[in-house]
Amino acid sequence: MAVLGATGDVGRQVCTQLVERQLLPTTSRLQLVGRPGGASGRAVHGLRADLIDAYDEHAPMLDVALDPADVVADVVVVAAGRTVTPRNDGLPPSRAGLAADNAAVFRAYADALAEHGSGSEVVVVVSNPVELAVAIMAERLGRHRVIGMGAWLDTLRFRRELAVQLGVRRHRVGGFVGGQHGEDAVPLWSTVRISGLDVAERERAVARLRGPRTLGTFPDEIAAAKAELIAVASQDIGEAFALIDSWPPDLRVVMRPFMTHQSGAKTATGTASATIDLLDTILDGRDIVVAGQVVLDGEATVGGAPAHGVLGVPVVLGPEGWSRVLLDPLPPDEDARLAQSAAAIDAATAPWLDPVPAGAGLHAPQEVRA
Repeated sequence: MAVLGATGDVGRQVCTQLVERQLLPTTSRLQLVGRPGGASGRAVHGLRADLIDAYDEHAPMLDVALDPADVVADVVVVAAGRTVTPRNDGLPPSRAGLAADNAAVFRAYADALAEHGSGSEVVVVVSNPVELAVAIMAERLGRHRVIGMGAWLDTLRFRRELAVQLGVRRHRVGGFVGGQHGEDAVPLWSTVRISGLDVAERERAVARLRGPRTLGTFPDEIAAAKAELIAVASQDIGEAFALIDSWPPDLRVVMRPFMTHQSGAKTATGTASATIDLLDTILDGRDIVVAGQVVLDGEATVGGAPAHGVLGVPVVLGPEGWSRVLLDPLPPDEDARLAQSAAAIDAATAPWLDPVPAGAGLHAPQEVRA
């Protein structure tokens, strides 16, 4: 396994949790990848020494790589590039700005893997914008070998918020979040399942949790919540988090990580833990249904038309990548919101991708996304 950006906040957590949980046997290799000439090029050697100090008895073979051409692994975790930091006005940096900084990083590693790799690596993307990284990697490596973990992280957050509201453990709650990682995440309420409840009981529980709301108003709810949080947090950050607790579960999914970043903390531990879930599945040789950002080529119908391009959807993930999309026909509000999210992803990724004929590559014609 190789972790690109191993010394970053998330990369370091991924490496640590991989070794601590003993997901890799001592005969396997964990490649810690840094950037030559930068701080990570020095720190990656220190990280290797620190991991050996802490976990020598069961650590895998730890290797350092500083050149993208030297990355050799069956599974590659992309955690390289600039990360999201809050601005002084309380708003996150634009996705376009993050894309401008990170597109070249994604492309350099994708080109190196395409030229020097085995041709069968599975790539799990953590870096943001996750949709752009997935698109660039998929262009060069093949779309079924690349999955973004943003939708899985949002899914785990959704299940946790539902479980808290129901007073049960998270493992009893199913359900997925699709769309774009971030504010255009789409909680798929129709996919919610609760262990121990029959269909009628589940429908009543979901209706109670959701109330009369639909996803038609979800973007407006997010905008209003963000403005309220920024105002409250400027006086008392604890009150801001308490305010989030009073909101519906799907709104909490989006606003809690937003507030975590604004507090000065980061979501590195949770992000790494969700990444480890996907890696565990791939390494164990099982097939499991997860949510992830993938490049679609008509496998799902969104907004009344086959979807093409990057989108977070439930997929079957296994040791060779993702194989199938599992998305049943959605209620109108979920379908419309997912189509809007798809359009936002297309608009955000298009400036950074190689031009392709309409309908032949990563993007659907604009009218399909309307």
